[in-house]
Amino acid sequence: MIRSLFTASTGMIAQQLNIDTIANNLANVNTTGFKKSRVNFQDLIYETIKPAGAETAAGTTIPEGIQVGHGVRPSSIAKLHTQGAAIQTGNPFDLRIEGEGFFQVTLPDGRTAYTRDGAFKVNADGEVLTADGYPMEPAINIPNDSEVVSIGPDGTVSVIQPGNDSATAIGNIQIVRFPNPAGLDARLGRNLLLENEASGAPVPATPGLDGLGTISQGFLENSNVQVVEEILQMIIAQRAYEANSKVIQTADEMLQTANNVRR
Repeated sequence: MIRSLFTASTGMIAQQLNIDTIANNLANVNTTGFKKSRVNFQDLIYETIKPAGAETAAGTTIPEGIQVGHGVRPSSIAKLHTQGAAIQTGNPFDLRIEGEGFFQVTLPDGRTAYTRDGAFKVNADGEVLTADGYPMEPAINIPNDSEVVSIGPDGTVSVIQPGNDSATAIGNIQIVRFPNPAGLDARLGRNLLLENEASGAPVPATPGLDGLGTISQGFLENSNVQVVEEILQMIIAQRAYEANSKVIQTADEMLQTANNVRR
């Protein structure tokens, strides 16, 4: 009975983390480029009371042994990089990656961060920036007298200026892919991700080539969170939490019964 108290407590702790993760998913249901998370679990070590295959006195072997588990623990929280729904905005600096890839931005300390949030802005100097003022990498500068800004599926940025009826290419947006995007570091928040050993090194390329997605101008990528799915997972986690708490209550009652036994 004592073992069951600790085993059930690991289940409650695990489901609390599961609920925390689901809450973060739901909180970001409208966050541009957000990728939902999923908690993965694994069972803990087992106590072997009778090993399977042990030999009996009669010279036969036991086909099944006795092993008692000690509960569960979270093994990882995985980011699921599935495509989010498209939102049409009509803003020429709203960009969506259709397929695999990340935009690159330069942080104030010189590091490069990666994002699926394509809600870019242009400042007074014509620099293309994120909402937090981080410039796109490689840098793109839009001439102040541009009448039309066009961004092609391959990332080519073209403008039409006064007195010129034809478009002039002024730069190219380059995106990157990672061997393991689920391993990217999300500690910064702000829709930004950092490279680390788990993600592998970024592989830059032109949009539409080498397995990378293309760019859609005038669109944003919504979160890939499905509210109905998250509510369902929340109900399952809640019931699992309640079941584990019931185990603790039952074990406590059994201990109480044992303590009340009189000769």
